[in-house]
Amino acid sequence: MKQIKIMFLLLLIILSVGIAASLSLKVSVGVGAYDALAQSISFLSGIKVGTIGMIFNSSCIVGQMILLRKGFKIRHLLQLPLTILIGVVINFFFYEVWGSITIDSYILRVILLIAALTMVAFALAIMLVLDVVTFPLEGFCMTLSKKTKWKFVYIRQSVDLLCILLVVLLTFGFSLSLTIREGTVIGMLLMGPLIGFFMKKIQPVLRKYDLINEEEEMVANKDSVKVV
Repeated sequence: MKQIKIMFLLLLIILSVGIAASLSLKVSVGVGAYDALAQSISFLSGIKVGTIGMIFNSSCIVGQMILLRKGFKIRHLLQLPLTILIGVVINFFFYEVWGSITIDSYILRVILLIAALTMVAFALAIMLVLDVVTFPLEGFCMTLSKKTKWKFVYIRQSVDLLCILLVVLLTFGFSLSLTIREGTVIGMLLMGPLIGFFMKKIQPVLRKYDLINEEEEMVANKDSVKVV
């Protein structure tokens, strides 16, 4: 019963992350560095942005397999359906649902971006507290951190910097629309504190419904310190 509840919760998380990510792309005031690179390559190649995201994340899973080898566990493979489902949801909502909608008001676009970021932070907080599966990029960075002894934060920030550099090169090299804007900065400032806030609020709720135990909560608290 507990496993069924967790799987149902994960499906809701996937749906909410996909919807929020597609909404943040739609409002066009800037997205995170990783998503910005995916969107820039989508502009250049004509491939849907959710599909580009699937390719990126699948590459991160392959990277984990190479680094971990025999240490790559079955639970790591849960990242693959997570990657596919989020990509499919992003493509559906970005192109089919939001595609015909025009948002002219800049203030409204910023408000929608903040709403999307809040939704993603809430979903990520639940995922961190459950400690069942992580996103491929974070999983790859954590694996690389363990193998090289470099700090996770530095590796993750380096990935963002590399993505920003590639976005700038693609934008000016191929005259693409700039995908890194003020929304990127807003996300960098809000995401960490929001995740930490929601994790503290979510833990007692999940404990009440017997979805986590004290040991899992201790792991979540450590993750919360890293995030915040």
